[in-house]
Amino acid sequence: MAVDELQAIIQRCQILEEADFKGEDFNLFQVAGQKCLEDGYAAQLLEVIQNEKNKVIVKNMGWNLISPLVRCIFMYKQEDDKREHCLKILDQLAQLCNPKEIFLGLLEQIEQTSGEQVCQTVMLLLQPLQTVLLKLQNKKAYSVGLSLAMIMNQLTPLPVPYTKQQIQEDKLGLCQCCNAVVDFAKPFVNEVVKNMEKLSEYNDMELKEELLKFCMKSLKYPLLTAQLEQLEGIEEHPFRHFAAEIIDILWDMRELVPLVFLHHKGKSLHWENQEFADIEQKNSADSLACLSYLIFVQHFGIDCFPMVFSPSYLLQCNMTHIEVLLKRTEESMLSKGLDLFESSLLRMEDNSLLCQYLECRDFINVPQVLVKVMTLCPIEHLRKKSLNVLQLFIDKFDSEGKYTLFRCLLKTSNHAGVEGYIIKNIKDQIHLSLTKVCDNIWFRGHHLISLLDLVLLLPEGAETDLLQNSDRIMASLNLLRYLVIKDCESDNQTGIWTTLAKIEQNFLKPLHVGLNMSKAHYEAEIKSKKENKREAHSSNTVCAVTVSGEKMPAMTTEMQLQVLHSALFTFDLIESVLARVEELIEVKVKAGMDEN
Repeated sequence: MAVDELQAIIQRCQILEEADFKGEDFNLFQVAGQKCLEDGYAAQLLEVIQNEKNKVIVKNMGWNLISPLVRCIFMYKQEDDKREHCLKILDQLAQLCNPKEIFLGLLEQIEQTSGEQVCQTVMLLLQPLQTVLLKLQNKKAYSVGLSLAMIMNQLTPLPVPYTKQQIQEDKLGLCQCCNAVVDFAKPFVNEVVKNMEKLSEYNDMELKEELLKFCMKSLKYPLLTAQLEQLEGIEEHPFRHFAAEIIDILWDMRELVPLVFLHHKGKSLHWENQEFADIEQKNSADSLACLSYLIFVQHFGIDCFPMVFSPSYLLQCNMTHIEVLLKRTEESMLSKGLDLFESSLLRMEDNSLLCQYLECRDFINVPQVLVKVMTLCPIEHLRKKSLNVLQLFIDKFDSEGKYTLFRCLLKTSNHAGVEGYIIKNIKDQIHLSLTKVCDNIWFRGHHLISLLDLVLLLPEGAETDLLQNSDRIMASLNLLRYLVIKDCESDNQTGIWTTLAKIEQNFLKPLHVGLNMSKAHYEAEIKSKKENKREAHSSNTVCAVTVSGEKMPAMTTEMQLQVLHSALFTFDLIESVLARVEELIEVKVKAGMDEN
């Protein structure tokens, strides 16, 4: 029945001129063709479409069958002959139909797909879409750009497989689909490369721009999120293959090196709406950061890269990208940022980075962002790695650079643990300054005294929270103890002995007062808790504790007492080191007086 209806419409249209086709004819052809597909007569429909006599009819009306055709292809099983017939019909329509009409029909199907069918639909329609685009003469660049943008927009909401198991399973088909999209783009890349010498022709220049946009989108998604380390048991990592293909396209179009080094000189689209301009800038920054990671960490395209740039210049170029990545909270992006930073630093020799680099905004911003990763990131191995990278960064600076960086971090970190770590580094630099033959002016004399003004003090005097600042205080006391032991009053290489009165006034005395106040407060708290415990019916009475505005899990009285005793132990430890420092000062001062 359905085939008879189709044949009747075909016979009626065969006697008409192309210009005489009416809207009613289009509708009847679509309905009859769709019914043939749904009733299982795909083979008969294929015969009709392949018939040379129907060429004009198919050219004008065939694109209407795209939607029911796609539905039927997904309805049939892989090995079903009817599915094979449908695929052949799709191929024939791409060859015979009006390119503009079939192009819009294919794009409409890609746009309307969603969820688990996105990758399947895209992979199904890539080949016919490529066939149609290669036939287009007018607006080819625009059409290629529109196709790639539509495909990437549909893929972007899909989760990127990250673990080895997820990559191997590839449940939604994203890994396979991404590589299929690159193959789809290759003929157009070849066209641009072939005409590279005559790119003054507007269409070719426009096509290159569209392909460049595709590469930039691909760098942001899926590559920025993807796990790109070589995984054992996966012979060809799909995302590594995809990354290599994107880098090859950029290299072939002579855009790889300019993007890495000259991106700040590049043109950006003019947006009257500032919100759109900000979005474009952010997307571009993410893509360029991923590109640098691919080249300098994963070494994609490194063989054809000019090896004329100094390690310090490469670090400078990468600092913007490192900051972009470290400001993200996703594990995949944070780890890429740390790897890129580490890789850039390992190319350099220790003590080779000049202090002048700290005049660049990025060289100040990145260590501050790194400190936030160290202190706020919930992923332990990234916190540990960020600490190692910070130490690596410190090691690369010359003495003046280290000195300047220490001052900056002490003023901006706002974290006692980080400040304690920086103070330990200061101690190490002073030790080198005192034991080396070379004269290091930055960690002795008036420069050191200026730095110690930031170290040997309590942020809020005697009212400082000693428990919260215990790491910093212990590091400061250990540094002071080292200085008193290592530097004799008669030599006074560090200048510590001329500023001792100031240190006692600003640090040691307020610390004594603070310790007495803190110990008295915590001892009173312990006494109060013990009394409450005796009065309570059960020792398992619980209470709510709030820290920094966040409610912590309920604590029993026993647990509270443990915390309070732990605090007292910390105060005792600080007090014992403080007593030792004061004892050493007294001994040294007395020895100096006896000598005089």
